[in-house]
Amino acid sequence: MTLAQSAAQAEAWVQRFRRIRSRSVALCAPLNAEDMMVQSMPDTSPAKWHLAHTTWFFEQFLLERDPAYRPVHSEWSYLFNSYYQAVGPMHARPRRGLISRPGVAQVLDYRKRIDDAVSERLLADADPSLLPILELGLQHEQQHQELLLTDIKHAFASNPLLPAYTAPLVSDRVSASVPLDFMTGREGIVEIGHDGVEFAFDNESPRHRALLAPHALANRLVTNAEYAAFVHDGGYREPSLWLSEGWDTVCREQWQRPFYWQEDLAREFTLAGVQPIDPRAPVSHVSYFEADAFARWAGARLPTEAEWESAASVVPVQGNLLDAQCFHPRPADARFGPLQMFGDVWEWTASPYVSYPGFRPLAGALGEYNGKFMCGQWVLRGGSCVTPSEHIRASYRNFFPPHARWQFMGIRLGQDR
Repeated sequence: MTLAQSAAQAEAWVQRFRRIRSRSVALCAPLNAEDMMVQSMPDTSPAKWHLAHTTWFFEQFLLERDPAYRPVHSEWSYLFNSYYQAVGPMHARPRRGLISRPGVAQVLDYRKRIDDAVSERLLADADPSLLPILELGLQHEQQHQELLLTDIKHAFASNPLLPAYTAPLVSDRVSASVPLDFMTGREGIVEIGHDGVEFAFDNESPRHRALLAPHALANRLVTNAEYAAFVHDGGYREPSLWLSEGWDTVCREQWQRPFYWQEDLAREFTLAGVQPIDPRAPVSHVSYFEADAFARWAGARLPTEAEWESAASVVPVQGNLLDAQCFHPRPADARFGPLQMFGDVWEWTASPYVSYPGFRPLAGALGEYNGKFMCGQWVLRGGSCVTPSEHIRASYRNFFPPHARWQFMGIRLGQDR
């Protein structure tokens, strides 16, 4: 590579870095300073914390590779480290909403200073070992863009005024629903996992063989109307439909409907405030327990992640993702092929989140990114309406505990054949 080519590549990386980083700040534009420090439950984080933590990530893992580098605010590492034990101690996650200082303006200044330092480092240093860390940091930033929106949705839903983050979109309620159909999936030995092309997280590797029994997957996601039928049929009152832990959770938490549905079962809280439920749109904000119970009620089951990936691997990565600026699941459109594989809602699978055969985490503190969470969680696939389009792929493995509901989580049915 010539010097001119190296400089051009460095400039391209800097432009991409700044484009992705600027989107995080842009997503906070509708928020005021008070909004940005609210933490409405232990599983969420304040918007201000997201902005600071993603900045700390670049400072900690990229800039501090240089022994001569000195942190902008060394004491902030304690505040904005998330779970990297190898780096050092961190502020307790459930207490992030108590960090009133530094303020938003100081955090934004911190972002600017780190953005400038990273840009200068990339332009001045052609060290290729920086690029994998930079890419991981950008993918990490995009994860937090999704979390920022789901967390602010929970915060606004916890406000008695039920404020809106964005203006409601005009919905076309004339088009007909896409009939539910089941499409026969591949049978036999298939390969799943990262194919070695482009970026992937360590938990997507290595690529390996999986055996698929005869099965079929639904051509689209489960709709609000279909889930409402489950509710009206007493699905939340019938213990035979639920896993034991799921039924205990239903009774303890007094679940009666999906998260964000209002008591009238006609309206739901959205990022545009309280809106009428579109019966054709995918049901969202349901837990693994609810997804599993619904599937059993419907005479079906949830797909395995191998079944899902096998079907998604031949589908273009396009759909109702963050780039569409809808911020809410949309109805399936009437076309052939598996619909809504990417975007709208993360799809629960029947697969526990465990390592692939031969899995090896990244070396050092970055090895804590995924591997240490492989216990008590379930895999979701496909992205949601707040997932950046360049962040998702067929091999992407998201994971959450089975009771979680505040993310955009939905259901695709599977069947044995």
